[in-house]
Order: sequence, then C-alpha cells, then structure tokens
Amino acid sequence: MKVSDIMTHPVITATSETTVGEAAALMLDRRISGLPVVDAAGAVVGIVTEGDLLRRAETGTERRRARWLEFLITPGRLASEYAQAHGRRVGEVMTDTVLSVAPEDPVTDIVALMERRRIKRVPVVDRGRLVGIVSRANLMRALLRNLPRDTGSGTISDREIRDQILGEIAKQPWGPRASVDVSVEDGVVELNGAVTDDRVRPALRVLAENMPGVKEVRDRLIWVEPMSGFVVPPGGPGVPGTER
Repeated sequence: MKVSDIMTHPVITATSETTVGEAAALMLDRRISGLPVVDAAGAVVGIVTEGDLLRRAETGTERRRARWLEFLITPGRLASEYAQAHGRRVGEVMTDTVLSVAPEDPVTDIVALMERRRIKRVPVVDRGRLVGIVSRANLMRALLRNLPRDTGSGTISDREIRDQILGEIAKQPWGPRASVDVSVEDGVVELNGAVTDDRVRPALRVLAENMPGVKEVRDRLIWVEPMSGFVVPPGGPGVPGTER
C-alpha cells in the first residue's frame, strides 16, 4: 500500500498571513487538528496544529516561570515563547520544520515516521508542491477497508483449518511450535499445550481467530513460568477468559 492510496486530497491549507483566529475557526469547522501552511507556489513552509495554539495569552495559558528561572533560559527561547503566545498570524506561531513524504512511499514509512517523531499528520509532497496529507484518521480508514470480512468459508475442512493454524504458528518468530497443539471440530478450535510467556496466549488466540472457517477458539493452554517452574492451568489466577 502506498501513501497515495490513503492520503487526503485536496488539502485544506493556510498561508503565513492567515490569522490565528481564521486558522482556529477553520480547524473547528472542518473537524481537523492541523493545517499545512503553503506559499504562493504551493510549497509547504510550515504546519500549524492545535498544539501550537495551546499556550495563548487570550486563554491565560501562556508559559509562566519564576523570575529566577527565566535567568537560566536563553533570551531567544523566551522570545520564541512570547511570539507563540501573542502572534496574530499563522506564520508567527506555526512549526516551520516540516517532515514530509512522497506519494509513492510505502505506508509503512509514514507509520514509522509518525511513531519515531510522535506526530499525528504528515504532508505529502510531489515535485516541491503539496499534493495530500496523511493523518492517523487516514490510517484508521485504511484499517477499516482492509479488515477481513466473513465470507462464509464453511467449506473449509477442520483438517485444513488445523494445518493453516499450525503453519502460521511455525512462521512466527514467537510461535511455540513444539509445545502447542491444535485440534478442530466443526470449526471450533482448541489450543492445547504449554507456553512459557503468558503474552503468547492472546497472540495464539488472535492467530487462530483470523483463520478462515474458524467459529470459536477455546484456550486450554497452561502457562509454565520458566524461572520457578510454577504452572498456571487453563483459566487459572491471572489468566483472562479462555474462550472466544
């Protein structure tokens, strides 16, 4: 999946001369939390978000510090915070360091960028011009479009279901190939055996639930704590519900 497959376009934008009030009203009216800021040629020069408008003189939320602490902070930083709290135009409050992606970039790249830089939206730029934007909401929409749907796979045999589950367990680096067995009857999967990390239990349930033809998953796994050898039977203390 490429960025162009999920991005929003055309994009609602602001300019450096857009007033803070206009930008805030636009974000509220369009139910968005940020606006790319573009110049006359359509190049991205910044981005203004709700976060840029949190510390404002109008709401009494500008930063206040003890006088002695201000002597320890550089004048440049104090001046920047003043402009952020009192600026009337977007160009005075926006973040001017903007990370962007290209339309042909894989979606995995944009997710990694969002995680690494802790940002919620990324402009999409092609040949120096803004052509789209990807936010977390775009990723949620892509998730909904691609979630597996029940296609009534009743023709899959219990043997095929079992083979598929065991095959998928074998593919996973965390898969307990030797200690877990699977039985299937009328589409009902039963997980038997032992795990040495209880976090593997829900992962195995999820793996089985996602297989075509599975109607229900029954967890009969025991948890063996590797350091002490303590055994927690199915449904034991601290173990969540064992049937799905």
